[in-house]
Amino acid sequence: MKYVMNQIANMKRQFLILPLLMAVILCHAQKREFRGAWIQAVNGQFQGLDRDAMQSTLREQLDVLQRDGVNTIIFQVRPECDALYPSKIEPWSRFLTGVQGRAPQPYWDPLAWMIAECHNRGMELHAWINPYRAKTKGTTQLAANNICVTNPDRYFSYDNQYILNPALKENSDYICRVADDIVSRYDIDGFHIDDYFYPYPAAGQAIPDQQLYESNRSGFANIGDWRRNNVNLFIKALSETIHARKPWVKFGVSPFGIYRNQSSDPMNGSATKGLQNYDDLYADVLLWVNNGWVDYCVPQVYWQIGHPTADYATLIRWWDKHASNRPLFIGEDVERTVKFADLQNQNSHQMAAKRNLHQQMHHVDGVVLWYAKAVVNDVGNYGTMLRDNYWRYPALQPVMPFIDNKKPKKPRGLKPVWTEDGYILFWKAPRGKKWDDVATKYVVYRFDSKEKVNVDDPSNIIAITNKTYYKLPYDNGKTKYTYVITALDRMSNESKAKKKTIKL
Repeated sequence: MKYVMNQIANMKRQFLILPLLMAVILCHAQKREFRGAWIQAVNGQFQGLDRDAMQSTLREQLDVLQRDGVNTIIFQVRPECDALYPSKIEPWSRFLTGVQGRAPQPYWDPLAWMIAECHNRGMELHAWINPYRAKTKGTTQLAANNICVTNPDRYFSYDNQYILNPALKENSDYICRVADDIVSRYDIDGFHIDDYFYPYPAAGQAIPDQQLYESNRSGFANIGDWRRNNVNLFIKALSETIHARKPWVKFGVSPFGIYRNQSSDPMNGSATKGLQNYDDLYADVLLWVNNGWVDYCVPQVYWQIGHPTADYATLIRWWDKHASNRPLFIGEDVERTVKFADLQNQNSHQMAAKRNLHQQMHHVDGVVLWYAKAVVNDVGNYGTMLRDNYWRYPALQPVMPFIDNKKPKKPRGLKPVWTEDGYILFWKAPRGKKWDDVATKYVVYRFDSKEKVNVDDPSNIIAITNKTYYKLPYDNGKTKYTYVITALDRMSNESKAKKKTIKL
């Protein structure tokens, strides 16, 4: 009897705790949040797959990620001066076909396909390139039109990789040409570069650019400042190239998670002891953020809370304090998050603790998950927790008023119509002529007859779509609902609402 009473008491406590937990989660539900996931090619996950198999794999990943709340896919399209899309500048990637320069058979365009698939799900697609890397360690054969074959004086070898020399302006111009080709031909929402600038240091190896530095110091007294300036000039040029072609394409960078240690910079460094962007990779990320050369920053804070040399809590607070001049999203390692125990609760992994830290930050507006397949595989129930709790409701993209803050006009002609496919709510796109006032997506909200219309509450969002219609869940025509439609432009500025009361 005592056992039964204890079980009942435990159940009562659980029933009391669950609503409180859900209330806490819901009160933190954000209407605007960048919820990204990286889909990489360089790990070889697509090699050996034909077109249908790769499309099936990607479609499955996108379906699960959408269900889990992801609203942005960052898709790797250029791992090593190659292309996962048809290019007249660079060869087809071996990470797609197995041999660099070999076109896919049957022929198709993975980037165009991914854009269509993401947009049909209301997601953004950001094209991700590695700018300088021209050969990874595992690549043994380069295509005849690879830049290192056609221009062998433009790269250097380091740690069994080929790196386009950042000191050469012709390399900066070349990468900008590649970027301009992608931006001009594809309806991407963002252009993304990762953490590889000058190569990660390898023991006993020196970057072979001392002679070039000595021949043209450009006024810099040390080679470190000279290298940083080379990268700075490139970042500025790349930003200008992207925005000159399409001002609405968001330019983002995902740097290594440590800018500088306090041992190198007592005033501005973090209380860490790891590799440094500024000193080791020659990437002055804060300069890019503060000068507005990038539109968003995603530091790769891949470590756990309590890491002895790169503590997650220390780093998220550091980035929140120092990198607020542009939207800040945190690069999160899914597998490490679920591998390590919460320091306050050894029976739980660190997902909840990290999410709590996110809520405490003033400038963190989202997260990008490394990597997508770990979420899809639901490692440590990470995907389930996103879907059922943290990302239970859809989220709009954070606004970027420094690009555009003008709202589009509201949708027109909202009307439910019976069709052979069921009861469909149709509307017309608002009038707009320029890129900054044309609607590209719509938000569908639903309220029952007793609810006050409140479009600030994301729990009322039932769809974010690029379509101008929504299929209604008709039952018996006796229950009233108010449907509200708003328009989003390319920068996710939201229009005023158009509403319609419907009996379902």
